[in-house]
Amino acid sequence: MAGGTVEAATRPVDNVDALVVLLYQSEAPRLVQMARWFVDDTTAAEDLVQEAFIRLTRHGHRIRDEDRAAAYLRSIVINLARDHNRRGLVSLRHRPPAEIDPHSVEDHVTRNEDVSEVVVALRALPRRQRDCVVLRYYLDLSVDEIAETLGVSRNSVKTHLTRGLKNLSDDLGGLR
Repeated sequence: MAGGTVEAATRPVDNVDALVVLLYQSEAPRLVQMARWFVDDTTAAEDLVQEAFIRLTRHGHRIRDEDRAAAYLRSIVINLARDHNRRGLVSLRHRPPAEIDPHSVEDHVTRNEDVSEVVVALRALPRRQRDCVVLRYYLDLSVDEIAETLGVSRNSVKTHLTRGLKNLSDDLGGLR
């Protein structure tokens, strides 16, 4: 039986389409929320997540372990968000919003006041610290899940979290 387990772990996933549908149903809203911490535009965040699912579908034959597929998807979204911010993906940047936001101006002002300082402070963090803090505190991932998503060690994640939280605390005047 142990040989069968090893063999199963090295074979491609049998039904990539079903896996993508399952991941979309369970992960898409959280991925959009995560992407929003990296890009300013909700439409761009949604587009990045959609592109991540397209890439997962195209390269799904490479997935050997279904349990790691969500981490792989998160890493695709993070990399796409970095690319978006670094180069400004033209097709995403110039597309009009898909729908009108139903929230009032007052809702936006209140919300923006509440989070704008945090967002500015998060975006000022070094890349790895920001990645770890967003994944931990906004996606509620464990240290192991963050390590798997970013392809770094547990100790590296812990170090980046500690430094990131300290930097945020310093920037925000004692936030705990």
